[in-house]
Amino acid sequence: MKTIKGKLLVYFFVFVILFQVTAISIFVSSNKLTNIYNDSFRRFLLLNSISQNSEELYAETHKFVMEADPAKVKNYYTAKSALQNEKDKVASSFYDIDPIEMKNYRNLLESFIHESELTVGFVLRDDIEQYTYHLEETRNASEYIQEATLELIDLELTAYQSFYQDLQLRNNSFFYFIVFLFISTIMLAIFFALWFSNGITRPINKLSRAAKEVSEGDLVGSPVIIRSIDELKLLGDTFNSMRSNIRELVQEIKDQSELDRLLKDMELKHLQSQINPHFLFNTLNTLSKMAYLEDATSTSSLIDSVATLLRHNLGEIDSHVTLKDEVKVVKDYFHIQKTRFSERIQFEMNVDESCLTNQVPRLTLQPLVENAFIHGIEEKEEGGTIVLNISQNSHHVIVMIQDDGVGMSANKIAQVMSLAKQQDAHVGHSTGIGLTNVIRRLQLFYGRPHVVEIHSEINKGTTISLFLPKKQGGNGCAY
Repeated sequence: MKTIKGKLLVYFFVFVILFQVTAISIFVSSNKLTNIYNDSFRRFLLLNSISQNSEELYAETHKFVMEADPAKVKNYYTAKSALQNEKDKVASSFYDIDPIEMKNYRNLLESFIHESELTVGFVLRDDIEQYTYHLEETRNASEYIQEATLELIDLELTAYQSFYQDLQLRNNSFFYFIVFLFISTIMLAIFFALWFSNGITRPINKLSRAAKEVSEGDLVGSPVIIRSIDELKLLGDTFNSMRSNIRELVQEIKDQSELDRLLKDMELKHLQSQINPHFLFNTLNTLSKMAYLEDATSTSSLIDSVATLLRHNLGEIDSHVTLKDEVKVVKDYFHIQKTRFSERIQFEMNVDESCLTNQVPRLTLQPLVENAFIHGIEEKEEGGTIVLNISQNSHHVIVMIQDDGVGMSANKIAQVMSLAKQQDAHVGHSTGIGLTNVIRRLQLFYGRPHVVEIHSEINKGTTISLFLPKKQGGNGCAY
């Protein structure tokens, strides 16, 4: 899938490459003109230097003739060497002048140098007739060199005039090229800007219209079709999917609402058919008194525990009670299970009485103890022990429910602590309330997430710790 960022990068690189090609072309052309101009300028300098050095060589030769001083010989050879070097450069510098004319010019330079050498040689031999003759020939050759150099400079100027005219034409062409490049670049940029912006704004306008339809409650509109292959197409497809999902969800909510209404009607009829709880408690109290009168104290105590447990469990679930009430219910639950399983199960309680005024949500401790019994101890043949500890520190009342049962896996602990919806039906629970329900109610009651910790090892047992905040500014554990 192409992305908007990718398209922008492609357009950017196209413009960069276009300008780079143009810049390179301009540089190559300018560099070529500069090289031609430099070559021409170097030829002018070379001819001028030849003219000056030939005059200097003749002057040094004449001085040596007039006074044969060894120091003047050195000056002569220096001037001759400079002119010799410049003569060697002539062949490689003047490639656009008639070769025969350049050959004659080089021969003239060689003759001039040769005549100067003969003059110096005959001076050293003290042959006055010969060095006088060759000195005259040297002077004549020097004059010829000056005339020939002027002619070559004239030819160079003529060629340079043609070059200058060509340079003017190139400058004019370059000006028109710059104007054309400027106009074409602006037009190309405008074209790409319009094309690219239309590619973005057109799909966005479609999405805006569709979103407005959805905001007005129209969930059955035609799908948004975006033909580009970038993020906008993904956005359009996602919007279509979202609108379809919302439509299905609305329909599902309507169906669920109707189903809930029917279920509530059935629940109401079911509740109407149940036995009155007061009648149930009165009956249990009557049975307890009859058992007591018949001297069946254990049976009477067991019925009292069952009545207390049922009365507590059937109370308003959204109310709160003291820890003292919760501990009493746990004691009754311990009594019932101890009667059922005798020595197979042991219960221990270590309670700091000063903490029992702390307020907690109803049905907090008993479901946790019951969970420890059903899922930890009941599955073990040899039974086990459940311990309830209530203590305090400077900020919290700490409630710990320990068992030495089968334990819980790390995944199970993570599932419980994440408050994931449990799929099991809490078979055997007197309340139908599981761990996640208790944890969530504690979090909502105290307004903080960290109120419960669970530590467990497989086949070693489980410890559930509740950290119940004390009332700010209160004394002890009282709320």
